[in-house]
Amino acid sequence: MKYQILFILLVCTLIVHAQEKQFNTEDLSITNLIDGTLLTPLNTPKPNLAIIIGGSGPTDRDGNQSFLKNNSLKKLAQQLTLNNIASFRYDKRIVKQLKHNNIDKSITFDDFISDAKDVLDYFKSKNTFNKIYVIGHSQGSLIGMIISKDKADGYISISGPGEPIDQVIIQQLTTNAPMYLEDSKKVFAILKTGQTTTDFPAALASIFNIDVQPFISNWMSYNPQEEIKKLKIPILIINGTKDLQVKEEDANKLKAAAPQASIKLIKNMNHIFATIEGESTENSKSYNEPEREIAPELVTSIVQFIQNNK
Repeated sequence: MKYQILFILLVCTLIVHAQEKQFNTEDLSITNLIDGTLLTPLNTPKPNLAIIIGGSGPTDRDGNQSFLKNNSLKKLAQQLTLNNIASFRYDKRIVKQLKHNNIDKSITFDDFISDAKDVLDYFKSKNTFNKIYVIGHSQGSLIGMIISKDKADGYISISGPGEPIDQVIIQQLTTNAPMYLEDSKKVFAILKTGQTTTDFPAALASIFNIDVQPFISNWMSYNPQEEIKKLKIPILIINGTKDLQVKEEDANKLKAAAPQASIKLIKNMNHIFATIEGESTENSKSYNEPEREIAPELVTSIVQFIQNNK
């Protein structure tokens, strides 16, 4: 009887393990600064690959930051792989620097572009995938546009701003803190010349800290509407109607700049892909609720786009 019980337990363990293994997982170091996770579907010899580029801040491969855990990018990657599309997502270089307490204060937006190019070039050189698609989320949308030119087989923007970052910030201040609008415009005018300044209100230190001004200056030199025009590949633009950070108007601006692109506005989806039925309180709380599922329409839209790109 004892051996029968052990046998049953062994069989149950094997069944659970088989159910859990829905795709292959491999952690990769692309460069000494970029680590990520590759998911590949089972029983698909040469699948398409989606490279996922995260948003602003110290965002890790799963879409999380120090005090915000929602696993948005991890859930997207897993859902794509369950639909026979391989996925690679990676930690931004600043994540590794934070872990080693060795932050490079001279980092620029161009460094993020260079990292994403290294990822794309790495997988193109392997020739193990059918086609390679770039998915950029939020800040990663602009990075994805830039690296996709002449290299990717398709490009997908999720919650991508439609204006340069200085215009995005000015719009936010116009709505939320109009008393700082003119001061901000003066600072941006200086940054456009490549100079820095300490002449800004203390309340705006989080935006205009002297250490981050060169990064902002570099970032604002790229216009998403101009970059997306350069793409001669299939494009999908996605935005949620309950995105607190990037509005539907931004998606429409990108679409206007690239009329050939497909556009999908997903009802009630927010910035981290959650479906929000309530208002701002529920929306904000979702940024730290990893158990939430991502909007199913996000997955189906991307899968159909890739499948239709023969």
